[in-house]
Amino acid sequence: MSASPQFEVLATGYGLIEGPRVDRENRLYFSDARNGGVYCRAPSGEIETLVPKRRGVGGITLHAAGGIVVSGRNICHVKDGESRILFGREDIPGFNDLLTDAEGRILVGAIRSHSFWTGDPHVPGELFRVDAEGEATVLYEDVGMSNGIGRSPDGRRLYHSDSARNHVLVHDVAEDGSCANRRVFAQPERGTPDGLAVDEEGCVWIAIYGGGCVMRFAPDGSLDRRHAVPAKIVTSLCFGGPLRRDLYVVTADNTTDPALGGTIFRTQVDVPGLPVELARI
Repeated sequence: MSASPQFEVLATGYGLIEGPRVDRENRLYFSDARNGGVYCRAPSGEIETLVPKRRGVGGITLHAAGGIVVSGRNICHVKDGESRILFGREDIPGFNDLLTDAEGRILVGAIRSHSFWTGDPHVPGELFRVDAEGEATVLYEDVGMSNGIGRSPDGRRLYHSDSARNHVLVHDVAEDGSCANRRVFAQPERGTPDGLAVDEEGCVWIAIYGGGCVMRFAPDGSLDRRHAVPAKIVTSLCFGGPLRRDLYVVTADNTTDPALGGTIFRTQVDVPGLPVELARI
């Protein structure tokens, strides 16, 4: 295991930060899933509110036509203060982490209950592919608590955190986009897998909720490295910067000073992250 890097603090004072995503101008988009709101941090450090009050946003991606796509009670494209609902269903109370595929379609996990947090009987959810406005395909079912989603560099594997079962799943992706051959890719020995991102070597970086760290797993599922983070509740991560070697890590706490609350950290890594496709629906 390599030594843990130094983390720079970029912003503090939030509840539970989720959905980090960085654009080409190195602006960081993120949400406060607990307290509400979607925000954008400029490289100068200035933070703008893009979507006030919206709670439960676990995933954010950028849209080719401008603006962002966010999860929550539905999947919504927000641009210049206007919202366009891309997908939602009355029988699904919310959607969590999301990712775009090579065609710009949106892959998103459904949250059918909050029993992971409350202890009530749990209702597993599905992974949807939103193909067009109002149109979606179920790629697979039975995900206990849907969290981070990532694709391998060749697009032939899809990784998916199931936080209720404390493991990361992997499926093989066929040319038509269908998923098969489900298996467990990785299971952290402590904490719970939350958000994830994939780098150019095909290694999977996972935020470990309750574990105080991020972990990098090799493509064969073996643990490659563990980096301690100055927080216990590490919720998500993403790559950014001109070389995509900036690793942004977001949390719901700060162990250096608990009064700081949810914190955005940044550090440098040696392998660039994969670029994330723009949404095109």
